[in-house]
Amino acid sequence: MKIRFSLMAVSIAALACAGVAQAQEKTLRLLTWDGYAPADVVAQFEKESGYKVEITMSNNEEMISKLRATGGAGFDLAQPSQDRIAGPQAEFGIYKPMDLKKVKTNLFIPSMLEATKKNTTVAGKVYGLPDIWGTDGLVVNTKLAKMTDYPDLCKPEFAGKVAYRLKRPTLLAFAFASGKNPFALYNNPKAYGELMDDVGKTMIACKPNVKFYWDNKDQLLNGMRAGEIVGAMMWDTGGWKLNSENPDIQFIAPKSGAMGWIDTFAIPAKGKNDAAAYAWINFTMRPEIAAKVAGSAGNFTASQGADQLMDAKLKAQFAASFPAAALKNVKWYPAVPAGLEDIEGRVLDRIKAAN
Repeated sequence: MKIRFSLMAVSIAALACAGVAQAQEKTLRLLTWDGYAPADVVAQFEKESGYKVEITMSNNEEMISKLRATGGAGFDLAQPSQDRIAGPQAEFGIYKPMDLKKVKTNLFIPSMLEATKKNTTVAGKVYGLPDIWGTDGLVVNTKLAKMTDYPDLCKPEFAGKVAYRLKRPTLLAFAFASGKNPFALYNNPKAYGELMDDVGKTMIACKPNVKFYWDNKDQLLNGMRAGEIVGAMMWDTGGWKLNSENPDIQFIAPKSGAMGWIDTFAIPAKGKNDAAAYAWINFTMRPEIAAKVAGSAGNFTASQGADQLMDAKLKAQFAASFPAAALKNVKWYPAVPAGLEDIEGRVLDRIKAAN
């Protein structure tokens, strides 16, 4: 009798494990940004593919932290920025190489695909593919202020009336505005640290101008709408959204260059459903689907042809903000070497602590 009950227990456990495995095989666990998996797109994917999508909203720092804590487990597909893949992969091994044979590469804008592959290559293997891209620059209420570059945020007349993030993009933007190229120092930690120290001093001196260091987009948008903020370092489509409401508020590509980013597709090292991950990539890169995702995210996409399906007003705003010279001057983030963010973190901590 005991043997029979033992066999039954083993059988029940086996069935339970098989059920869990089967559920995992039919589920895509997606670690992504707000707006990158709109409900209508998810519903269509689930209907067409048979997979269920579980979404976790995150950002670059949290993605790295979550995947580092688990050794790359817990998710089947992540969407870090392209400059945040090579360093963490080299240091922590949290991703697995992309199998390009499973990707419909003809769906991507060729130049963006090749650039992202180059920036996410570690030891000869590609770890990321492009998805959503955009820029950070200046958003200015032109009725209340005149600004052409990041240091203008620190002019005395704008005390208590500006906002930006206390994050690495702001450090890099102020570095470029000082006439230096921080990307050229990525492989020289000592020189890079000295430059970041100088930028830190500039940003500490600028603190009286900062109404708040924003970490919530609604907080920033509402501050601009109310006129509490006259200028901010902000993402482009946030500026264009405000411009649609108030023509006086404009997104301006700074004189020293807007900061360009590309968010990617990357497969965590211990993801359990690569098939679902590749299915999502190929599905969301279809131009008609990519246009829906881009519309939800409020940015442009690496899908070839999707721009023709984008909102006409958004395309017009892009053209107004980025004449040919400004587009050519965009500073695209290269891969971040391992350890570099520790230097930036120390500088950001000093800025935060300064009186």
